[in-house]
Amino acid sequence: MRVLIVGANGKIGRHLLELMAESPHEARAMVRDADQIPLMEKLGATEAVVADLEGDCGEALRSCDAVVFTAGSGPHTGPDKTVDVDQNGAMRIVDAAAAAGIRRFVMVSAMRADEPDKGPEKIRHYLLAKQKADDHLRASGMDYTVVRPGPLTEDPATGRIEVGDKLERTGKIPREDVAAVLLATLDAANTENRTFDVLSGEIPVAEAVAGL
Repeated sequence: MRVLIVGANGKIGRHLLELMAESPHEARAMVRDADQIPLMEKLGATEAVVADLEGDCGEALRSCDAVVFTAGSGPHTGPDKTVDVDQNGAMRIVDAAAAAGIRRFVMVSAMRADEPDKGPEKIRHYLLAKQKADDHLRASGMDYTVVRPGPLTEDPATGRIEVGDKLERTGKIPREDVAAVLLATLDAANTENRTFDVLSGEIPVAEAVAGL
C-alpha cells in the first residue's frame, strides 16, 4: 500500500516513517519545505513531496492508496492556528483524498474530542477543532479510522497499549507507540469505520488493535 503521511516532519510522523520502512508499505512524506526532504528520506520515506494543507494537495495524493493524518498545531497554540491546521487543514485534505479516490484514511485525533466542552478550558478550542475534523472524515465515504490518543510523551516506546471505543481512565502514551498503532491500523480491517481511544497499557500493540 502506498501511504501519504501528512505531517511527516512532526514527531509522530517521523516515528511512523521509521516503522513503515520496515513494513511492506511505501511511505510518501508530505512536508511544507523542500529542505525537509533529505531527512524524510533518511528516516525511510520512499519519496517525499512538498505540499501545504492550506493549498492544493492533489499532486501529493496522486497514486496513493491511503492517507495517515498526523499533522497538528498542538494543544498549546492559539485558536486561530488550531482552526487552520487541525480543523480546516484536516477537512481540506479529507475532501481532496475523497475526490482522488483514496480508499483508506487514518486520522490522529485526541481523547475527549467527542466532548470538547468537558475538556480543560485551555484546550477546548483544540478538542473542538478535532471533533469537527473527525466528523467530516466520518461523513466522507472513505474507509476511515479515527485514532484518539491521550496526552503524548517523548518517552521510549513500550510496545504495550490499551485501546477501546471510549476509555474512561486517564493516562498518557509515547508518540512512538501511537505511530505503531497507526501502522497496525492500516492492516487491520476491523478498525475500518471505527473511532477508538488509546493509552499506554499492558497489551502488545498488534494484539490490542486486532482485539478491537
